[in-house]
Amino acid sequence: MSDFISAVVYSFSVLFVILDPILSIPIFSSMTEGQSKSEINRQGLIAAAVAGGLMYIFLFFNFVIFDVLGITLPAFQVAGGVIIFILGLQMALGIDIGQPKEHKKKSAAGVVIGTPLLCGPGTITTVLLLSSEYGIPVVAIAIALCLIATWIILRFASTIQRILGDEITDIMGKVLGMLLAAIAIKIISQGIISLV
Repeated sequence: MSDFISAVVYSFSVLFVILDPILSIPIFSSMTEGQSKSEINRQGLIAAAVAGGLMYIFLFFNFVIFDVLGITLPAFQVAGGVIIFILGLQMALGIDIGQPKEHKKKSAAGVVIGTPLLCGPGTITTVLLLSSEYGIPVVAIAIALCLIATWIILRFASTIQRILGDEITDIMGKVLGMLLAAIAIKIISQGIISLV
C-alpha cells in the first residue's frame, strides 16, 4: 500500500511540474479579464477538462492513436513545439499572434490553456512513460489530483496575480515567455532529431 501511495505522489509531482499551471496564470488572467467569476470558473474547468481529457485518452489508448492516424511522437513534438513557441513569443514580446476575436475570446481561454499550454507533447510523453512504469491506476489518480490543483490555481489566477502586482506579473510573464520559447525550441529540436 505504501508503495502505491509513493508511486501516486511521485507521479503527481512529476505531472504537476510538467503541467506547470503557475505558468498559465498571466495568460489565463489576460484572456479572462473583465469576465464574471462564473465565466472565469467555467473557463478554468474547460482548461482542466481539455488537459485531463487528452491525458486520459493517451493514458488508456497509448500509442494506438498515433498508429491509427499515422502520426509519430516526434512529429507531434514538432507541431506542439511550434505552437508553444508562438505562445512564448506572445508572452515575451507582448504581442498578439492570431488573437481570437472578442466574441470568440471566452471559449478560447479554456481551450488555449488546456492545450498546448497545460497538456502538450511533454505532458503526453510523461503520461505514457509513467503509465509504462507504474501502471494505469496510479497515473489515473495522479492525473485527477493534478487537475484539481490546476483548476484551483486557475480559479484564483486573478487573485494570485493581484497579490503579486502588475509589475511583478508583467516581468514574470515576459521571463516565463522566454523560458516557454526556449522549452519549445528544445521540444522542436528533439522532435526533429528523432524524425531524422
